[in-house]
Amino acid sequence: MNRARNYRPLRQRLAGANLYLVGMMGSGKSSAGRIMARLLGYRWLDADQVLETAAGRTISTLFAQEGEEGFRTMETAVLRQVGQWHSCVVSTGGGVVVRPGNWGIMRQGLIIWLTASAELLLKRLRQDPTPRPLLQCADPAQRLRELLAARESFYAQADVRITQTETMTSEAVAAAVLEALPMALQAPPHGDKGPSTDQCDAVP
Repeated sequence: MNRARNYRPLRQRLAGANLYLVGMMGSGKSSAGRIMARLLGYRWLDADQVLETAAGRTISTLFAQEGEEGFRTMETAVLRQVGQWHSCVVSTGGGVVVRPGNWGIMRQGLIIWLTASAELLLKRLRQDPTPRPLLQCADPAQRLRELLAARESFYAQADVRITQTETMTSEAVAAAVLEALPMALQAPPHGDKGPSTDQCDAVP
């Protein structure tokens, strides 16, 4: 049985609107995003991977060579490109929310905040070999808490908030997001959610 068919009415209601997953590093945006895309028949994109491909450099190298400000400028350019497509689940970088212009792009779709406690985020990050430039410091745990405190008010502006527990699987997180989307679609729109003319290779 194709589980994606269960979400066909939701896909029709979304009318091609992109779904942007925001949240701290370690919040599971990539793992949940892949599952959401599969269930909806959308395409999944990791904004950091798109940026790495476009720049021909890793995120760590970009931070080292361009600094955080230079990286954020490139990140916005990639997000602007992605915003021209439709029918995509987009897993964004943790700091994408700090630039007001990025919200204007993401508001054309729906924004979902995947939140978790600092302790759970730290546990996941310790098990993840992916380099995290902003945590390359003497006290990564304290740095993570500082970043979370600084960004929380930005994340809170999302259309949907999913609070994760340690026992939740990626499948459960994805299902929780999809169950919450109909209510978000009933809220007053932030702007034009109509799909653009470019398509993000959505699965038929």
